[in-house]
Amino acid sequence: MARKSEEALERKARSEVLLSREGLPINPYLPAIEAEPDRFRSASEVAYRTLALLVAALKGEGLEQPIVDRLVQHYDLASCFTFKETAFVKSAEPSQSECTQFSWRYEAAWVLLWTLSYIEELERPSKICDVPKAVRIMKERSTAQFIAEAKLRPFAQVLDQADLIYRYHWAVVDARIKNKPSPAGLEPGVVQERHHALNWLLGYMHQDWDEVSTDT
Repeated sequence: MARKSEEALERKARSEVLLSREGLPINPYLPAIEAEPDRFRSASEVAYRTLALLVAALKGEGLEQPIVDRLVQHYDLASCFTFKETAFVKSAEPSQSECTQFSWRYEAAWVLLWTLSYIEELERPSKICDVPKAVRIMKERSTAQFIAEAKLRPFAQVLDQADLIYRYHWAVVDARIKNKPSPAGLEPGVVQERHHALNWLLGYMHQDWDEVSTDT
């Protein structure tokens, strides 16, 4: 346990050095991030979650319902959506607010694509992801191919990103509370979605996708 705490503190220190270099405010009282490897999601679980997020995001962006239905069937995703996603994906007339909310899921899917080694690196969360690339990665593969070609990144790499996004998110929330612009060009929506996805990956508080919290 002592060793894990030491690693967590070292990870926290690395994140704070990076934030300092970027001119971001740092809350030294935020705890170090620790997680148990046995909570880490499996490659197949991450893969199905990625596909479900991408299909929901496509609908949020305005994809016609018949095409959405075909994608759900083609990728065998009917049982992979959460309660909230199921309601949205099946809705004939979702609200604009719902569409906006789910279109942001591309950012969460991007984190999962990185986790599965389909994306080489996660750049700092200052701009939206490469949506066409994310969709192309899915469309070029069947579900079986998507799972077979996925290579889950080491647990430590995901922990590094989780620790960093936790501190990014605190800086964004702190700025919002103080009615200031998001610091250092960070995009709040991207930060939020990444934090959500990374907490889910690590099994934070054993929460399912719809209930994942992103406390700062």
